[in-house]
Amino acid sequence: MRSSEKATLHHKDRSFTRLLSEYRGRPGALVPLLQSTQKLFGYLPKSAMVRIAETLRISPSEVYGVATFYGQFRLAPAGKHLITVCHGTACHVCGAERISESLQRLLKIQPGGTTTDGLFTLQNVACLGCCSLSPVMMIDATVFGKLTPTALPSILKRYA
Repeated sequence: MRSSEKATLHHKDRSFTRLLSEYRGRPGALVPLLQSTQKLFGYLPKSAMVRIAETLRISPSEVYGVATFYGQFRLAPAGKHLITVCHGTACHVCGAERISESLQRLLKIQPGGTTTDGLFTLQNVACLGCCSLSPVMMIDATVFGKLTPTALPSILKRYA
């Protein structure tokens, strides 16, 4: 590990310790603490969930249960680029499933997974609010609409 990586980890650990002390003893703190922890680390490391349980005086299984119940939480680091595929009604009718299946095949991952090179994380959502562009996906903050499976390889190349 490079010294810059160690410094970043040390800084995050100090920030996490401050975060824990800020939420200690607050009723209903679990979800906001998980959200803040994920914002800090980019996901919920197992060691962080154990420390959260200790701080809030609840079982680690309760922390894990909440973290796995809500779709907003990630238990593994996300890829450099987040691909979000809309599966709302309009996108569903216009072929969202074909888009998802093609992405899974191209990237060799399932929804919620990250490519082995750490470049992409794939997720499905209920709606992106771009119904007139159906089917739609986002890569990071960029929207791609009127998608076809054949358009996907060239779109992905832009991010490689």
